[in-house]
Amino acid sequence: MTYNENLLFRFLKIKLNESFHLNEEITKGFGDVAIIKRNGYYEHYIVDRSLKYDFKKFYSFNSLVQFVAEYYSNDREEYDFIMSMMEEKERNLTMMTDFYELTMGETYFKSGKKDEIAVFDAFFRKNPLGGGYGIMGGVDRIIQFIENVHFTESDIEYLRNTKQFSEEFLSYLKNFHFTGNIYAIPDGTPIFANEPIVTVKAPIIEAQLIETILLSYLNANILYTTSARRVVEAAGNIGIMEFGARRALGPETAVEASKCAMIAGCVGTSNVLAGQEYGFPVLGTMAHSLVQEADSEYDAFLNYAKAYPNNCVLLVDTYDVLKSGVPNAIRVAKEYLIPNGYELKGIRIDSGDLAYLSKEAKRMFTEAGLPNVKVTLSNGLNETTIESLKRQGAVIDSIGLGDNIVLPDQARVGCVYKNVAIKKDKVFLSRIKVSNESAKAITPGFKRVYRFYDQETGYALGDVIALHDENIPKDKYTLIDPNNEANQCTIKNYIVKELQETIIEKGKVVYKDPDWKEKQKYCNEQMRTLYPEVKRLENPHGYYVDLSRKLLDLKKKLILEAKNTKSDDKIVLRKKGNHGI
Repeated sequence: MTYNENLLFRFLKIKLNESFHLNEEITKGFGDVAIIKRNGYYEHYIVDRSLKYDFKKFYSFNSLVQFVAEYYSNDREEYDFIMSMMEEKERNLTMMTDFYELTMGETYFKSGKKDEIAVFDAFFRKNPLGGGYGIMGGVDRIIQFIENVHFTESDIEYLRNTKQFSEEFLSYLKNFHFTGNIYAIPDGTPIFANEPIVTVKAPIIEAQLIETILLSYLNANILYTTSARRVVEAAGNIGIMEFGARRALGPETAVEASKCAMIAGCVGTSNVLAGQEYGFPVLGTMAHSLVQEADSEYDAFLNYAKAYPNNCVLLVDTYDVLKSGVPNAIRVAKEYLIPNGYELKGIRIDSGDLAYLSKEAKRMFTEAGLPNVKVTLSNGLNETTIESLKRQGAVIDSIGLGDNIVLPDQARVGCVYKNVAIKKDKVFLSRIKVSNESAKAITPGFKRVYRFYDQETGYALGDVIALHDENIPKDKYTLIDPNNEANQCTIKNYIVKELQETIIEKGKVVYKDPDWKEKQKYCNEQMRTLYPEVKRLENPHGYYVDLSRKLLDLKKKLILEAKNTKSDDKIVLRKKGNHGI
């Protein structure tokens, strides 16, 4: 436990006396408080007057300090004392925004629109990595950011020195915090092009200022979760170990990629920091350098076997897999491990013809009376090469893979963030952006996203985007292809589920973010609902993402009005009454 953690918990013990419990569940009466430190986050519980738990989750120590300062302090001096416990290592990312977000904010402010409620959707136009689906990620980071969003004095001074902002607007920013609502599809959910994965409903300046960081988190996390899941799907029952830290674009990215890989179904990571922060299984044995350092390959293997006799996995391709590596591994097993009551757990092959070498290595171990030795393959593998190795009959018990999770080919998700509605006189008016490229015409309005599941098979039949006030019938529904209305299908005997959940309400976190194990289990369950044709690597079947009739008619109407009004690339409609929802 850090010095600042001890200081904070000591303060609470003095403040609350016997009502405060550290790292233990509370079962007592009204007013009892507990803080439990987990791997990567803190849980805060308080018993309310109805003797029920009020639960909050904090992903950083600083966000916990902020909450304690605001909730428990009685005066300014006490508040300042608590806030002094903030750890400097945690960066405030509020300023991680594009400059035009601030200039637009000033414009809204001077126009008297700072309290105008806007709705923005985040979505991507094409499924990531040329595949049939994406996997949601980044909700945890959005929550963490919103909990800590604020401008510091130094931020305000920096902005003042740009000489681009009025003192009135800077004063507004000085007291800035997020007060709106955020709706998001949970991490680990299969997601598809053109459906809102995150929706923000907030005063327009607040909605604009969080755009950049929100897109940054979504683009990164969805890339990592999707690339990892594609590998997991290709591997089937073969465990994937995430080894991408050294290929990542920086240490923070490496940890983020490890987290996403575990959510997507990997069995462990080589990244020790990620293991420490999240409680992931950390895996790994040796590199070629350990073999090169020794006087001989045999000596290196023997030294490692003596250091780790209970988990001896040897890297056998430093010199020659079949002529040197495997024979020396057999020798160490028979001369040291077995006589001392241990066994050789496995080998790893990191180069060469992996299909041929794995089969030959397995044959050699079996002939030597060691049929249980496991074979791990690595060396820049991806989902395509894994499927190829399996078709060739390669012996694969596990796979070490990193490059194509942290930095896969076609490494771009392309999430965008578009204004789809503005609240005027208590009514949401739909907004649209049109373009010469029909694919870039956004779907207007404050919306919900629903997924239909076949009640008998459990397979997902398709998603429907509907206006926020629409009711989806439970007995029969007609799916309409928005690109070809003649392509319709009426479905029955289904279960329908709304995908987005409220994570932030009136600026406060209302969502209990699951831990990585729960997210991994959920991701596995949801992936089983997709037809195999949607998940295949080559020419995946297009998953149905349709619009409700009401929403489709609204979109067509607004596009027609836009085309008849102006030829500008971007149009905001303010005429012909309410396109309300």
